[in-house]
Parts: sequence; C-alpha cells; structure tokens
Amino acid sequence: MNSVNHGAQGNWPVRRREILDWLMLEVQNERFIDNILVEMCLRLRSQGVSIGRATLHFRTNHPEWLGARIVWRHGMPQAEIHTFGYDVESTPAFLQSPVNELFSGASVVRQPLYGLRGDPAKYPIYDDLREEGMTDYVAWPLIHTLEKRHIISFACDDPDGFSDEDMQVLQDLLPAITLHSEIRIKNVITRTLLRTYVGPHASEQILAGATTRGSGETLGAAILICDLRDFTTISDLWPRDDVIEMLNGYFDAMSGPIETHGGEILKFMGDGLLAVFRLTDPDACGRLLSAIGEAKLVMEALNAEHENHGRSRLRYGMGVHVGDVMYGNIGSRNRLDFTVIGPAVNVTSRLEELTKETQRSVLFSKAFVEMGGYANEMERLGTYPLRGVGEPVEVYALIGSA
Repeated sequence: MNSVNHGAQGNWPVRRREILDWLMLEVQNERFIDNILVEMCLRLRSQGVSIGRATLHFRTNHPEWLGARIVWRHGMPQAEIHTFGYDVESTPAFLQSPVNELFSGASVVRQPLYGLRGDPAKYPIYDDLREEGMTDYVAWPLIHTLEKRHIISFACDDPDGFSDEDMQVLQDLLPAITLHSEIRIKNVITRTLLRTYVGPHASEQILAGATTRGSGETLGAAILICDLRDFTTISDLWPRDDVIEMLNGYFDAMSGPIETHGGEILKFMGDGLLAVFRLTDPDACGRLLSAIGEAKLVMEALNAEHENHGRSRLRYGMGVHVGDVMYGNIGSRNRLDFTVIGPAVNVTSRLEELTKETQRSVLFSKAFVEMGGYANEMERLGTYPLRGVGEPVEVYALIGSA
C-alpha cells in the first residue's frame, strides 16, 4: 500500500481549478449527494482524470440500516445506492476491506492495481476492481463534525493509473466534498430520525415549518387504536429482554400491514398504537379493513412461534371509528407531540376498551360501517354507553370473528 499525504495545512488548494470552483459555488441547490458525486466524476473525466468508479460510504441513524454505499461506474447515468445492516462490521467482506482500514483510523489507502495480476492482494476488492478494468485505487476518510468518519474512494481506468497531478486534483477536492457530504448526510439523518419517531407525513410537516404549538389542521380520518392484552402480567413474569423482543414482534405484526395499506402510525403508547387513514383517499376505510385482516394473519404466525417456544398466545383489542380530528402540535412550550386529538379519537379509544367486555378482538362504530358500506360483512352487537362519550354508540364486529 502506498501512502499519499494531504496537502499542508493552510496550503489549500494547491492550484485553483474549474471543478473546485464548481463544487464550492454551484451545487448549493442540489439536494442529493449521489447526484453531486456523479456530476463531479463526469467533470473529472472531461478534464482528464480517468475516474472509472467512485464510491461514498456513510453511516446514518436508521433503525434498520447502519448506513449506505453509493456506487458510480463510468457509463452509468445515475449512481446505485445500497444499504447495509448493523451486522456488516462483523462480516469478512468488511473486515478485509480498505473501508475498515479507514474507519479504523487510516488517513488514506492507495493501491496501484496494474501489473499485479496473479499476485496476492491485501484486500479481495482489489481483485474485483482489476476484473472491472480498474488500474488504480485510492480512498480517503471524509471527517465530519465530532470526528464522524465517512469514506470516499476512486478507481482509475487509465492504463497508467492515477498520475501525481490526478492525485493532487482529487486531494484538493476533499475539503469541499467533506463540506457538501456533511450537509446532505445530516439532512438525510434528520429526515430519517423524524420519519422513525413521528412518521412520514408528520415529519414532512415538521420539516416544512409546522413547529409552533397549536399549529395543525383538521382532517377526516378512519382511526384505529390497538392495545395488547395482559401486558402487565407478561411484563411482570417475563425477562426484560424477552418482553422487548415480544413487543417488537407484536408491533411489527401490526404496523407493517397498516403502513403497507397507506395508514399513518402516529404514536406507540406503551403496548398500544394509534393510526389514521386519511379520508382524502376514497378507499381509506377499505385499506384500514385490509390492514386489520393482514395483521390478523401475521399475528397468527407470530402466535404459532410463541406456542412452539412454550409461551402463551398474544391477544389484542382494536377500536375503529371515523370522523374529524385535529392533527398537529400539542404539548408544553419546549416539548411537543405531533398527534391527533378530538371526540373521534376518544370514541375509538373507548371501542378498544370495550373489546375486553365483548370478547371481540376488533370493534367498529356504526359511523365506520356506514361510511365503508360494510353492513353485510358486520354483525351488530348492540348499543353501548362509552365512558366520556355523550351518546351511546352502536357497535359492530366482523361476522364470525372472535
């Protein structure tokens, strides 16, 4: 491995170039770092630096993915983006890679690839690059605030590899690439965190400026509230880690179908959740009903696993109603919650509580049944007074359901 040092502090850039001016002055309105990477590589090629392949490796705060890798090869109109899970750092592919060396503290990795065919390579990626026709490889860390490391790499397809002048051009670009990547990666992380904790629609509202207490809108929605039965007993008897695993499995079973069918999960409340299907979609009620049916099947599969491990089945109760809700920011001066409130939410909550009395897992209000036109699919259970609700409510369940 050959080392290439960064330019001396205070001596940047070594020579002013058109591509650096472009990076510093003309990409402010480009939102996505992958587009900047592609355009930069095309400009480099046009100016004689034979970039055949370039990658960006960055880490995000996603609940499922540790990060992503952006890959561009000469001839591709767009870069490819591949996510990788939290277990990647224990895999041989990562451990035996220049990326691992850079994450571990190296300031640069450089490896000429031409003339080495048949010789043992330090990292398997070098053989792969030679097979792609690459002749040279270099990678640097992009060091963001608080020493957060991300990686950029370039591979050359010129027969003679990168010249000293090519290397200096690339090094001069690193501070600008670091600046632009930090801004855009942090934008991605911000969006990811907001989507993770408040959902896709609420996150867009917040990013658009809906951050003042009381800001919001009135919307019509089909509302679903779900709660796990006997959770107190389970949490008292089961080991902590088993309880967390059980809750995650239960929420996966419920939330997956809701999101697949267009619902928006607004809140996880201990062992329960609150979701809405906006009535701007004319099939909102149908989508909600489909989500319930799919969730039931997933819960059956989950309960089969529980029984195989000698555990009792999980039971749940759902309340479903339809009506207008206030959707927006509610809370104290310094701590807000983006959620829905209103009489329709209260009715939905009381229907969920009523499932314990009726021994039905899902209860629907008359308003929902009539709006969806489901009278032939539902069984009328009667009219029930609901705590905190003025008038008794006609309650329905799916025919033949438990």
